[in-house]
Amino acid sequence: MFAHIEHPLLPQFQRAASYIASCQQADGAIRWFDQGKLDPWDHTEAAMALGIAGRENLAINAFRWLAQQQQANGSWQANYFLAPSDQEFDDTKVETNFVAYPATGLWHHYLIFSNTQTLRDFYPMVRAAIDYVVSQQSAHGDIQWAQSQREPLPRDALVTACSSVLRSLECAVNIAITLGEPNAHWQLAHSRLADALRNKPWRFDRTWETKRRFSMDWFYPILAGIYSEQEAQLRLEQRWHEFVVSDLGCRCVSDEPWVTAAESSELVLACVAAGWRDRAESIHRWLSQWQDTDGGFWTGYSFRDKVIWPQEKTSWTGAAYLLAADALFQFTPAHDLLTRPHRIRASCAVTPPETPPDSPA
Repeated sequence: MFAHIEHPLLPQFQRAASYIASCQQADGAIRWFDQGKLDPWDHTEAAMALGIAGRENLAINAFRWLAQQQQANGSWQANYFLAPSDQEFDDTKVETNFVAYPATGLWHHYLIFSNTQTLRDFYPMVRAAIDYVVSQQSAHGDIQWAQSQREPLPRDALVTACSSVLRSLECAVNIAITLGEPNAHWQLAHSRLADALRNKPWRFDRTWETKRRFSMDWFYPILAGIYSEQEAQLRLEQRWHEFVVSDLGCRCVSDEPWVTAAESSELVLACVAAGWRDRAESIHRWLSQWQDTDGGFWTGYSFRDKVIWPQEKTSWTGAAYLLAADALFQFTPAHDLLTRPHRIRASCAVTPPETPPDSPA
């Protein structure tokens, strides 16, 4: 944590944490920016960054907000603080990776602060959330991406979302084991999802255009922990030239001249996971240029037009930057949570059962 480290970039890290804290309301909600929206995934990411900075009480307040907003079925809305006139407004929409991610946040918090009582206090929230997510798993292992009562959504799964869910399932399993309540059902769900991500590419993007143009589909499976270092290196090398722009960062999508600080930060994590420390450090150095004087990070930069776009500094962009910094410089005991192969604390291995040939689901 920052109070105990010496690093030349420490002032930048501290300003980033202060900016994230400035986006947090008194009730614990961490919006994208002042008067911006909130989604549970990015809210959790920001809470994790506050934990890295040693701001334990602010992080706990963020978890408390989640607990207060949780719906009866264990889920959260996909978005909060949107006006009914907003085109994204759907107060019945639930995205499963958003629902799963607080488990990652809580386990990350425990690894830093070793506070078993906090783990116990928020375990009911995590248990309800993960039970909901697991209920959305198909017989083939993939997880339905979203549900809505307002509109029919396609039955399908996303590589990036499922990769995030896989790490969250691992964290939930480890929370349960740590509290003496091992959950074999969750562990089986984890094994099935890992198998789908590694071996069943046809289960993803079944009903819409492939998402391969998004850089997250390229590197997020590495953050799920399903690849060895060598496999991760091969995956990154195959498309490095499509996404990485020297001295700027990582494109959001391969066909647009737009780099984003969050994707660049997450690519740092993937490079650490792949054992490519030199590349990780290079990209992390590039990120400094996107930090404003108030500590916030601009979301993205159009290198064709040479303009910052959009004109917003999101709390979760700064959070991704701090997670990358922790992975590189190992400030906290949670530094490798997103960069190591998945690891279940206790040895109760579960083998995925045989599944039938692929059929519509």
